[in-house]
Amino acid sequence: MFVIRSMTGFGRGEVKTDSIQCIVEIKTVNHRYSDFIIKMPRELLPLEDRVRTELQQFIQRGKADVYITYTDISQNSFGTVTVDEGVVGAYFRAMREASERLGYRFEPEMSMLFRIPDAFAQFREEPDQEAVWKFLEPPLRTAAERLVQMREKEGEKLAEDLKKILANAQALFQIVKERSPYVPIEYREKLTARLAELMDHAPVEEQRIAAETAIFADKCSIDEEITRFESHIQQFYDTLEAGGAVGRRLDFLVQEMNREVNTMGSKASDITITNQVIALKSEIEKLREQIQNLE
Repeated sequence: MFVIRSMTGFGRGEVKTDSIQCIVEIKTVNHRYSDFIIKMPRELLPLEDRVRTELQQFIQRGKADVYITYTDISQNSFGTVTVDEGVVGAYFRAMREASERLGYRFEPEMSMLFRIPDAFAQFREEPDQEAVWKFLEPPLRTAAERLVQMREKEGEKLAEDLKKILANAQALFQIVKERSPYVPIEYREKLTARLAELMDHAPVEEQRIAAETAIFADKCSIDEEITRFESHIQQFYDTLEAGGAVGRRLDFLVQEMNREVNTMGSKASDITITNQVIALKSEIEKLREQIQNLE
């Protein structure tokens, strides 16, 4: 049996050595489909597809915000720094000429280099992607596993809430089911009494009453809706027990349950059934709201 998961959760993973630190944080929220938003350093962008493929093993549905930080303070990570002599020479010449025109003595100092735009150029080699992936994959998996643990824990709570709501709906539905056979019987009794009253208590033709009752019974019969609703309830329980990514299937079942209840309310000319249908629709709406949180 698979575990039911919520779509909301958070996971964090971290790996740290003397020179490298890599942190991965994943936050997921409700979403109709699977959507990954990955924020990572520019030099790690070539690994984005691998990160996405890895996460798809853990997240089947929901919006995931993934934050990756990768810090390399090793000597090689800084690359090489050179002075652009052409730029510096041009600035110095301009300053010397200006000093001579103004009658000042120009004495260049090394500190001036740090005030000259673009005086320094830094050259960094692209990191070895396989080496980077060896550091990135462990915290990525750790974050994803912790995320799944939280989603499963939340999923268990949601499943229990759904079962409670479904039990309430089932109790209301049972009243509808038990009440349904008595509706045409009471209609016949009221019709008989009404006709007798109108005909001043003269004998009423039973065949006519039976025909009118049959027409009414056929018009207000909700037997098929009851059978289908019972089937949907059982499928709902079975789906919860099976576990896994059940959100879409449960959402479909709730739509079908709501359709059957609406039909019951429109067909059954009975105040008791109408009241139970109203309450049933409220419970079904609660189911729908909770299901939106399931993967």
